[in-house]
Amino acid sequence: MLKRLRARNRRGYAAALAIAIAAALVLFLMHRPPICTCGRIELWHGALDSGNSQHLSDWYSLSHVVHGFLFYGATFLLLRRQPNGIRLAVAVTVESLWEILENSPVIIDRYRTATIALGYSGDSILNSMSDIGMMTLGFLFASRMPAWVTVATALALELLALAVIRDNLTLNVLMLAWPIDAVKAWQSAL
Repeated sequence: MLKRLRARNRRGYAAALAIAIAAALVLFLMHRPPICTCGRIELWHGALDSGNSQHLSDWYSLSHVVHGFLFYGATFLLLRRQPNGIRLAVAVTVESLWEILENSPVIIDRYRTATIALGYSGDSILNSMSDIGMMTLGFLFASRMPAWVTVATALALELLALAVIRDNLTLNVLMLAWPIDAVKAWQSAL
């Protein structure tokens, strides 16, 4: 029984990797640039400019870590009997679908009109894969930590991004779903 569970767990981890690779292929077929069109690859891009969502990590990487926390919680509740590898494959599927949707013209235009991301042109494939990796790190962190540590870390990441760039996952979802002019004005004043 334990041997079968370990095999299913390994298959789940392998499926998660295959799903991420498939997402990269779809993004390539969508004509997303492999790396930043500036020709450089930066480990961290902290400026709020056209380099956002083009390099390995930026302030929005924190949101993807929080995605991992949320996806772990959801799969823990909904797929409790499944091993972590299977639950991670589900989480990577959801994150990959978001990366594909996020880079569609409809969502790119929505970001430009409803949020402070006026010059947003979508993600590079490198950044999308990094976002999936950040979500995976968040998922694995949440799988090993007590719930209160994960919740406290999520709050800290959200507050850090809010303090530094006046944006975070919470505001991003709010502004995409229901834009508020006062929030947009406050964010733009940075």
